Amino acid sequence: MRFLGIGDCCDLGALYLRLIEEGHEVKVFIGNPLCRGTLAGLVAQTEDWGEELEWVRAAGRDGILLFENVAENRGVMQDALRKQGFHVIGGSAYGDRLENDRGYAQQVLSAAGLPIASVWEFSHRAAALDFLDANPGRYVLKFNGPDAAIDNYVGRLPDGRDVRAYLRKLAHPKSLDASLVLMEYLEGVEMGVGAYFDGERFLVPACLDWEHKRFFPGDLGELTGEMGTVVTYARSRCFFERTLGRMERLLREHGHCGYVNLNTIVNEDGIWPLEFTCRFGYPGFAILTPLQKTPWGDLFAAMIDKSPRAFEAHPGFSVGVVLTTPPFPYPRPQVQEPVGLPVLFDGELTAEDRRNLHYCEVGLEEGELVTSGIYGWAMVATGIGESISAAQQRANRLADRVLIPNIRYRRDIGDRLIARDFARVESLQLLDPA
Repeated sequence: MRFLGIGDCCDLGALYLRLIEEGHEVKVFIGNPLCRGTLAGLVAQTEDWGEELEWVRAAGRDGILLFENVAENRGVMQDALRKQGFHVIGGSAYGDRLENDRGYAQQVLSAAGLPIASVWEFSHRAAALDFLDANPGRYVLKFNGPDAAIDNYVGRLPDGRDVRAYLRKLAHPKSLDASLVLMEYLEGVEMGVGAYFDGERFLVPACLDWEHKRFFPGDLGELTGEMGTVVTYARSRCFFERTLGRMERLLREHGHCGYVNLNTIVNEDGIWPLEFTCRFGYPGFAILTPLQKTPWGDLFAAMIDKSPRAFEAHPGFSVGVVLTTPPFPYPRPQVQEPVGLPVLFDGELTAEDRRNLHYCEVGLEEGELVTSGIYGWAMVATGIGESISAAQQRANRLADRVLIPNIRYRRDIGDRLIARDFARVESLQLLDPA
C-alpha cells in the first residue's frame, strides 16, 4: 500500500515507521520548516504534497492520504479530496468544528441525548470577566481553536477568583481576543472513549483511556496536552454505546473518516462529555499500537473497504509514558533550547523493546539518532500487561533505559487509577462485566 502523511509537525512519526516495517510505501509532508528534521533519514519527505497526489492515485484502492492534525481549512480540504476519489483518513470539516468549537460540540452532544454540564460561550475575554464578576463559582476555562489547549485553566477556588486572575493577567496574549467557554466544574474521574470511524460506522472494539495532562507527578504544573495515558480495549462496549456510539449517524452524514475520541467526566450522577478529538491523538495512537493485533495497514484497508467492521486487540492495558526534553511544553521559537541532542539506549534493544518505543521528534544525523522538531516531544515508551500496575512497571523500566540529555517524564502514570479511580469506575457499572 502507499501512504502519504500530511501534517505540520510529523506527529504520526511512529505510525509511519510501523507502516514501513509492514512493507508499505510511505512519504510525509511536514508543513513547519522547523520540524523537517523529524524522522530525517528514516522516512521519505516531500516538499509539496500536492505533487504526490498522482503517486497516491496510481495505487488505486491501496493509496491512502493520512491527515495528522486539525488546522485552518484542513477538514474542508479532506472533504474535497474525498469527492475527487481519494481515500482520506484523518478528519473532516465537521470533525474540525466538533473539536474547535466547544460550545457547538456541547449542543450536539445534548441533542444526541447525553447530559452536559452548564456551559457559557464568550467571543472575547472581557465578556467572560464580566460574567465571572456577576456569577462567582468554580469553572473550567477553555479557549476555542486547534492550538489553545495549553492556555486552558481548571479553576480550584469556589468563588472563581483564580480563573478571573488567570484571564486578567496570565493567559497567553494570543488568547486576548479568542473565543472561549466557561464550563461548570465537575468532580469525578476523567475518562475518554475512542474508536475508528470508516465513514459509515465505528470499528470495534472501542478503547477506553485515562489521560495525564499535567507536566509534573501528582498532576502539578502546566497543561501539556498529555504526559502519559492508560488505555484498554477490554470491557469497553457498554461505555462506548452510551457515549461516542451515539455520534455514528452524524459522523456518517458529514462524511467523517478517522479516529474520534470523546473525553468525559464520570461520577455518581452520570457520564458528562467534555470535548472531542476528531483526528489521530498523540500520543494516544502510539499507546494503542501494542494492543492492536491487526497491523496498521490492514486496519486502514478495513476503513477504506468498510469491511470488516472489527479488528483484533489484545486484552489488558497499555501504559504510555511521554519522554520530553526542554523546551517542552513550550515551542523553541518561544524558548531557546538546543536541538540535535544524542539519543542513546542503555543496553541492546530487543524486538519487544522496539515495539514499545514510539519515535516522535527524533531523526538521523550522520547516522546517529538525535532530537529534532520544536517541542521536545522525543518519544513514547509503552508497556502492556493484564493489570495497570504490570503495564506501568514495564513502561517505566523501558523509559529508564532511554538516555537523552535533560530528559524528563512522569513515572506515576496510572498511580491514581491503581489506587482508587479504576475501582470507582467499576463501582459505577460503566464497564462490561469482567
